[in-house]
Amino acid sequence: MTTNSDGRTLGRTTIQKAALAVGVVFALVGILGFIPGITSNYGSLGMAGHESGAMLLGVFQVSVLHNIVHLLFGAAGIAMARSAAQSRNYLLVGGAIYLVLWVYGLLVGQDSAANFVPLNTADNWLHLVLGLGMIGLGVALSRGTSRAGRTTTAH
Repeated sequence: MTTNSDGRTLGRTTIQKAALAVGVVFALVGILGFIPGITSNYGSLGMAGHESGAMLLGVFQVSVLHNIVHLLFGAAGIAMARSAAQSRNYLLVGGAIYLVLWVYGLLVGQDSAANFVPLNTADNWLHLVLGLGMIGLGVALSRGTSRAGRTTTAH
């Protein structure tokens, strides 16, 4: 929440709402990764690594580690949505992390021991879209954020 110069609490800014929404979605994805039926081949859900055969929505390869990362990333977004500055940081830094993860997924073989998350082609494309989307939101919605919540009155 933001406050104006009189100390009154205002509603969330648009960038805070965006960070909150992204955080909630990541938390939900983390939860859904632990639900049989939504995650196919649930019996083959591994702790980490490319050996995990579980597929969220039948498309995205997941593991216990992958789901926990989504839960933590979601919790971070929800917590950081408390301020516009933290929301911006969450979207920009989080987006950058997802772009790095996209590049990592392109460089590491899917059957490699280095594929510890695990990642597949669908994950790689999703990470690209998430990274660009989060950075786009962070940039587009932070315009004027430095002034958000600062209401001045003429004297």
